[in-house]
Amino acid sequence: MRYGGTVPEDMIAQRLSADIRWVVAGSVEYLERFGEPRHPDDLKNHRGLRFRLGNDRLYRWEFERAGEEIDVAVPGPITLNDSRIIMTLLLGGGGLMYAPEPLLAPLVASGSVRLILEDWAPMGPGFHIYYSSRRQVPAGLRLLIDLILEMRPLGL
Repeated sequence: MRYGGTVPEDMIAQRLSADIRWVVAGSVEYLERFGEPRHPDDLKNHRGLRFRLGNDRLYRWEFERAGEEIDVAVPGPITLNDSRIIMTLLLGGGGLMYAPEPLLAPLVASGSVRLILEDWAPMGPGFHIYYSSRRQVPAGLRLLIDLILEMRPLGL
């Protein structure tokens, strides 16, 4: 399973969720200590909790507002490839996190973190499951896809 924009072209993809809004969040402690960025370029003076992609590339944070698109290589003290660990560092005030809004929604609802740069938050393709272009989908995979579509964890 991957976000829609990262599905390899030679694979068959099936959408599992609605499009997802990408946001930046910081803990209350972090924002009180370092201030709140007002523009994506301000992130160059902040600590980003960076994510390494499967192809070993660092993810550049993407922003969009009124037709203007910006991507920023946010500096940071640590780079990981596990969102759960990054969320732990976020909660501890270790830096800012760029993530799909549904992932951060419970933390925002609890007041543990605040969203920032919301007027720059872009929408992106939702989750897709992908598989090779075999003529018949294995029964187990078909059942998994049906279950996810029935549960609609992020809406569709």
